[in-house]
Amino acid sequence: MPQADGFGLAGVIGLPVAHSRSPVIHNYWLKAHGIRGTYVPLAVKPERLEDALGGLVALGFRGCNVTMPHKQTAMPLLTRVNETAKRIGAVNTIVVEEDGTLSGFNNDGNGFVQSLRDAKPDWRGDAGPILLLGAGGASRAVVVALLENGAREIRIANRTPEKAQALAKDFGSAISTVAWDDRGAALGDVALLVNCTDRGMVGKDALQIDLSRLSPATLTADLIYTPLETPFLAEARARGCTTVTGLGLLLNQARLAFKAWFGVMPDVTPELIKAIEATF
Repeated sequence: MPQADGFGLAGVIGLPVAHSRSPVIHNYWLKAHGIRGTYVPLAVKPERLEDALGGLVALGFRGCNVTMPHKQTAMPLLTRVNETAKRIGAVNTIVVEEDGTLSGFNNDGNGFVQSLRDAKPDWRGDAGPILLLGAGGASRAVVVALLENGAREIRIANRTPEKAQALAKDFGSAISTVAWDDRGAALGDVALLVNCTDRGMVGKDALQIDLSRLSPATLTADLIYTPLETPFLAEARARGCTTVTGLGLLLNQARLAFKAWFGVMPDVTPELIKAIEATF
């Protein structure tokens, strides 16, 4: 719902949000496309979420991104939520419609799949077994997107086996679980390996995994983008693997949100990458 003067407002709702690179990305695109507007971080406490979402309409926002801890709790406060977001159980993008109602989407999984295709244009979901490390909300978004793109065999290894088993129960026979202690041994035949945990993120311990059985043909991805290359990805790259950083997911989900709010599908340019890298 654009403001009367045509100034386009969008933002990211979360707590904390100061670390988010989304303002850098969207404000770069607004300038690049000559669109009058701005994208702002919105620190919102959980108890004020409903008020904040109503405020989007009152203030003339086109919409917002949603990050932790609001990705799940925002859902029942929206007028409608698309099927992909329902399957994931979380939203990451809200669009304020022309009539003032709120629509929720989750572009994380689609952004992730596009990042795989950016690195490997002929990537296919049914190319072979897939191993995901971690069974949290990020893993769930990846599972949904992989299934929607033809994946037939997804294995999930998680420190707490019950969480992996719950995912397998939710999504059926294409999903199986691997004991966390067997994660290294399960690498031999996988076509895609993805770290969906926070291990390796700035301030966290590195992901512990023996990659000696990892084939150089295995596409290897990490959802983390701080640092741009985790120790896990650096080791996989040293073994000859094509690697995909979490920056690809961040940028590709952002493209989809920008298009929904401002009507333009923006490009990821070297200049934008430099602008993001300058924030690290």
